[in-house]
Amino acid sequence: MEAGGQRRRWEYCWISLCIYFLLGIGQPVSAQIRYSIPEEVKEGTAVGNIAKDLGLEVSSLVVRQFRIVSGSKEELFQINQENGVLYVHKKIDRESLCAGSGVCMVNLKTVIENPLEIHYIEVEITDINDHSPSFAENENQLRISEYTLPGADYQFQAAKDPDSGTNSIRSYKLSPNDHFEIRVRENDEDKKPFLVLKKAVDREITNTYNLILTAVDGGNPPRSGTLNITITIIDINDNRPVFSRETYSVILQENSAVGTVVVRVNATDIDDGPNSEIEYRFATLNGKLHEVFELDQVTGEIRIKGRVDFEESEVYKLDIQASDKGHPPLSANCRVVIKIIDVNDNRPEIEITSHSKNIPEDSKPGTVISLISVTDKDAGINGKVICQLNKNIPFELKPSFKDNMYSLVTKDRLDRETSSHYDITITASDLGQPSLTASTTINVQISDVNDNAPEFLINPLNLYLMENNAAGSGIISVRAFDRDTDENAVISYHIIRDGKQNDLSSFLNINSETGIVYSLRSFDFETVKTFQFHVLATDSGTPSLSSNVTVNVFILDQNDNVPVILYPVSANGSAEGVEEIPRNVNAGHLVTKVRAYDADIGYNGWLLFSLQEVSDHSLFGLDRYTGQIRTLRSFTETDEAQHKLIILVKDNGNVSLSATATVIVKVVEPKEAFAASDVKNAVKDDEENNVTVYLIITLGSVSVLFVISIIVLTVMQCSKSTDCSSKYLQDTNYDGTLCHSIQYRSGDKRYMLVGPRMSIGSTIVPGSNGNTLVIPDRRRRDSGEVRIADSF
Repeated sequence: MEAGGQRRRWEYCWISLCIYFLLGIGQPVSAQIRYSIPEEVKEGTAVGNIAKDLGLEVSSLVVRQFRIVSGSKEELFQINQENGVLYVHKKIDRESLCAGSGVCMVNLKTVIENPLEIHYIEVEITDINDHSPSFAENENQLRISEYTLPGADYQFQAAKDPDSGTNSIRSYKLSPNDHFEIRVRENDEDKKPFLVLKKAVDREITNTYNLILTAVDGGNPPRSGTLNITITIIDINDNRPVFSRETYSVILQENSAVGTVVVRVNATDIDDGPNSEIEYRFATLNGKLHEVFELDQVTGEIRIKGRVDFEESEVYKLDIQASDKGHPPLSANCRVVIKIIDVNDNRPEIEITSHSKNIPEDSKPGTVISLISVTDKDAGINGKVICQLNKNIPFELKPSFKDNMYSLVTKDRLDRETSSHYDITITASDLGQPSLTASTTINVQISDVNDNAPEFLINPLNLYLMENNAAGSGIISVRAFDRDTDENAVISYHIIRDGKQNDLSSFLNINSETGIVYSLRSFDFETVKTFQFHVLATDSGTPSLSSNVTVNVFILDQNDNVPVILYPVSANGSAEGVEEIPRNVNAGHLVTKVRAYDADIGYNGWLLFSLQEVSDHSLFGLDRYTGQIRTLRSFTETDEAQHKLIILVKDNGNVSLSATATVIVKVVEPKEAFAASDVKNAVKDDEENNVTVYLIITLGSVSVLFVISIIVLTVMQCSKSTDCSSKYLQDTNYDGTLCHSIQYRSGDKRYMLVGPRMSIGSTIVPGSNGNTLVIPDRRRRDSGEVRIADSF
C-alpha cells in the first residue's frame, strides 16, 4: 500500500507541474460575481461562497493561495481559504462608505494561483434605517410682535437624514397649538418646513410659545428628529400699572431704626420690557413726610428716613404714584396709611425740689429730708412710675396726694457713730415693657450731737513703775477716745483726788490735753509697793459727758539695798565676831553661821556667801547658800591657834551689791572651850533675843503690807480667783537668810521672783532665771496685771 500511495503522490505532482506549465504559457482565467448585503451586519457574516460560485475545488484553495488582492482600503471583507466563503471582516456603514442616495458598491479583486485566475466580485451594500432625521440646531428662537397678522409664515431649515430611499425624510409635524401650524414646500432635493401664524397672539395672555417640530422618515419602523421652537411675543405698551392694593395700612412702632422698611407698595404692569418697568414717587408734596420717610423709586419700599415719634404724630398718610416707561407712559395711584404705636421710649425724670444736706443724728423718725417729683413723657401705662430707695438705709419714700410726688423722710433713729454719711439712691421705674429706669443720688451728712461719753480701751490700767523714778517725769499716758466728733470729741483729763491724808495721787499730776501722768516724787519699793488712782476724762460737748479709769500702780524693785549682816555683830556694831572651838573637833564641825538680810526681792535679794580671805583654806569651808562655816579636817599640833575668816555676802542684782563679815576662830583646849562656851552662850542668848525682836517686827510689818495688798488686789479683780497650785521641781532649804518674793503676770502665765529662801510651793522654771517661778492660772487676764506678795 505504501508503494501505491507513493505512486499517487508522484502522479499529483506531475499533474500540478503540467497545469502550472500550461498556466504559465497561457493567458490568466477571470470571472465576475455580484453579491448584496445590508449594512451594519455583524463581523464574520457570510456574504457568499466564492469557491462554489466559481466552481473551484475547496481543497486546493489553500495551496493555490486564494485571496483578495484589491478592494476597499479598510479590508471590509476576507475569504476563508478553508471553505471559500467571502465574509464580513469589519462592520460596514453604508453612509460613511457611499455618500448620497445611489447604489453603494464595493469592488473586490481575487486571485488564485496554479493556474493563475483573477476573479472580480461586486458587493452591493444595501441601506437600512439606522439614522434618525436631525436638524442643524436643537433649538430655534423666534420673535413675533403681538400686532402680527394671521397668515405670516417663517421658514425653518430642513432636517437631514443620511439614509436613502424610503428611509429618508417623509413628513413634518408640529406640536398641537391654537395659533401656529406647519406647512412643507418640496423642491428637487429637500422638503422645507414653514411655520404659519393662523391666529393672532396677545403677549399679555401668552408671551412665549414653546413648540416642537418633528421630522419623520419612511423607515419601518420610522425614525424621527425634533426641533424646539421658542416663540417670544414682543410687547407694546397697551396696559397701565395696577397696585396690589388701593390702600396699604401699616402699624409702626415709634423710634424704629432709620433704614427700616415700613412697607413695600407693589404695582404690576402686564406689559413687557420698558413698558412694564415701574417707577414710584410720592404723589403728595408734604415736606414733613419727606423728612420722616423715603421711597425707593425702583422697589417701592418705604423706609424710615428720620425720627418717628408718637408724641409728634400718631398717623401718617402717603399717596404713592406708579408709572411705567412706555411711550407714552401710563400711571396709577394708591394710599399708604401708617399708624404709629407708642413705645416706652422716655425714661422717668427725677427732680429734687428741696434738700437738707445735714441732718442731726438725734432727728426723730419721720423727719422730712427732701421733696421729690417724678415725671414721664410717655402716656398710659408707660407713664406710670414706681420709686424706691436703695436697701439698708434708715430712710423711706412717702407718696404725696399728688401723683408722682414723694417725700424723703427718716425711717429709724440715726447714729452718726455708726454711719456718718448716706448716699441715698432714688430709682424711678415706669411700668412699660421693657421698663425704663432713672436714678439720682442724694448725699446726706449726719451731724454729730454729744451722745457718747469718752471711753477707755482698758479699764483698769496696770502700771509697772520701777522704783527710784525721776521726780517730774512722765510715768504713763492715759488715752480715752470719744466716738463723737469735733468739739464733742475734745477730751480733757483730770486726776480724781479724795483728799485723804495718805492719798498718793497727790504726788501725781496730769496734762489735761495729752493725758500724760507725771510723778512729783520718786517712789521706793521698800516703802510703797502698790497704790491706785483715778483719771477722769471729760469731753467738750454741751452738756459734757465723762468717764473715769482706775490706774493700779505696781512699784518694781531695783537693786538699791546693800546686804545687811545680822550675825556676827560686835558691840560697836561692826560685822565682826569671835568663835572658839575645841582642838579635838572632827571634820564637818559647825563653827558658826553667818546671817544676812537684803531689803530687795528676787535676784536683788538673793544672797550668796563666799570666803574672801582665809588663813588656811584646808581647815574651813563655807556653804555659799546657808553661810555655815564648817571644819574640813581635824586640827593638828602644827595648826595655828587663831584663824581669821573674811566672808563676802553679795546679792544677785544686775549690779551686785555686797557686804563683808569677819569671823575670828580661836582653837582652844577642850577644858577652856567648855568654860568659854558657857560665857559665850549667855552673851549669845542676849544677842539672839535682840535679833528675834528685830525679826518679829520685820515679819509683822511685811505681813501687814501683804494683807493690805491682798485686799486691794481682791477688790480690783472683782472676785476673780487665783489658782496657785503648782508643781515643784525642787525644795531648797535655805536657812538663816530673810527673803522676799513677788508674783507678776506676762501673757497667760504668772511668775514669782524669790530671794535666797524659797517659800514652800514655789516652782523653778527650767530655762528661766534660777529664782523665777511659774504659777499656773486657769483664767485669762489682761497683759500687764501684777500680783504682789511678801513673805519671809
